[in-house]
Amino acid sequence: MKEKWLLLILMVISVPIAGELNFYPFHTDFRVSLGTPAFFLFLLWIRSPSPLISGLLVGSSVAIFRMGLEMVLEPQWNWGAAFQHHYPVFFYYLTYAIAFAAFRMNRRHDRPLLVGALGVACEIAATLAELLLRYSALEQTTTFATWNQIVLIAFFRSFFVLGFFNLVKLRQSKAAEEQKRKENEKMLLLISGLYEETIQLKKTLHNAENIARDSYELYQSLNDAQHVFQEELAQKALRIAGQVHEIKKDNQRIYAGISGLISHDSEFMPMEELADIVLRSNQKYAQSLSKKIDFTLQTEGIFPLCHVYTTLSLLNNLVANAVEALEELGIIRIGIIRKMDVIVFSVIDNGPGIKPKYREKIFMPGFTTKFDQAGNPSTGIGLVYVKQETERLLGTVQVQANSEGAGTIFTITLPISQIGKGE
Repeated sequence: MKEKWLLLILMVISVPIAGELNFYPFHTDFRVSLGTPAFFLFLLWIRSPSPLISGLLVGSSVAIFRMGLEMVLEPQWNWGAAFQHHYPVFFYYLTYAIAFAAFRMNRRHDRPLLVGALGVACEIAATLAELLLRYSALEQTTTFATWNQIVLIAFFRSFFVLGFFNLVKLRQSKAAEEQKRKENEKMLLLISGLYEETIQLKKTLHNAENIARDSYELYQSLNDAQHVFQEELAQKALRIAGQVHEIKKDNQRIYAGISGLISHDSEFMPMEELADIVLRSNQKYAQSLSKKIDFTLQTEGIFPLCHVYTTLSLLNNLVANAVEALEELGIIRIGIIRKMDVIVFSVIDNGPGIKPKYREKIFMPGFTTKFDQAGNPSTGIGLVYVKQETERLLGTVQVQANSEGAGTIFTITLPISQIGKGE
C-alpha cells in the first residue's frame, strides 16, 4: 500500500514536469509534450486507485503547475486569463483517464497490440476534449491534416510507452524467475540434506530397536537367575530398554515428519540441472570460506530424469568435502558420465590428498581428518553416508590419488536404474 501511494505521488509530481518538455505543432497554444506518455505509463503501472482518481489528481496538478509557472515567469500575470488558458488541460487528462478506465486497459496487458491501439484512442479522445474547450470560445476549427498529425503523434507516443512498459515488465519477470530459481535451488539442497538425515535416522531407529530388544532379553535372563544382585542388574537393564524405547519412539516421530516433507511429486529432475545446482551451491560455499576455487563441470551421455535428493546428497557430499580439503586456492573437476547402464560420478581436486593408510578408514563412522578453528573434529558422517547409500543402491564408491599430481579422486558408480526414472 505504501508503494502504491508513493507511485501516485510520483505521478502527480512527474507528469506536470514532463509536460514542460513540449512543442507546438499547430502554431497555436495546443502543445504536444511528454506529459501524456508519462501519464499513460503510470496508468499501466498503477492498478489502484482507479484511473478516474488519477485523472482528477494529475489534471489538477498539471493545470495548477502551469498557472504557477506562468505566474512566476510572466510579470503581467492575470489569474482569470491564466485559468482560461490552462483549464482545458484538466479535462484532457480527465478524459484520458475516463477512456482508459472505460476500455479496462489494465485487464488487457496480455494483448499488447490492443492496448497500444486503445492508448491511441484514449489520446485522440483526450485531445478532442481539450480542443473543443480551447477553440469553442474562439470559434476555431481543426483541419483534416491537423487530425492526421494528432493521430500520428498519438500512435507514436502510445506504442513507444507500451514498448517501454513491456520491456520493464519483461525484466521484472526475468528477475522474479531468477529469484524463484534460486529459492527452488535452496529448497532442493535443504531437502536433499533432510533426505540424507532420514537415511541416518532410519539407521538409528534400527539400532535403537535392536538395543531395546537385547536389553529386554538381558533383563529376562538376569531376572530368571533369582539372585538379589542380579535382580538389581535386571532392573537397570529394564530401565535401559525403556529409555532406548523412548528414543526409538521420538526418532519415529521425527522420521515420519521429515519423510512427509521430502515426499512429493517433483522428485525427479534432469541430471544437467542437478549438476548445475551442485556446482553453483559449492561455488557459494567456497566463497563463504574465502577460498578461490576454479570449478569445472563435465557431463557426457544421455541421462533419464534422476532422483533429486539421492543425486544431490551424494554428489554434494563429495564436492563439499573437496572444497573443505583445499586451502585458499584450488581446482575441483566434477564429472558425470553415463556408461551403458551405469552412471559414474567423479570429483577430482588438487588438494593435499589422503594418505594411503587413511583411504579405508575415511569410510568408518566417526573417523575424520578435519578440525575446525577451535580444534573440534568433524562428525565424520558424510563419507559414511555416501558409502552406505551407494551400497544400498547396489553401487560402489572408490577413492584414489590424483594421477595428474596432488589431490584426490572420488568415484561413485551406480546402476542407472537405481536413480533414474523409468530406467
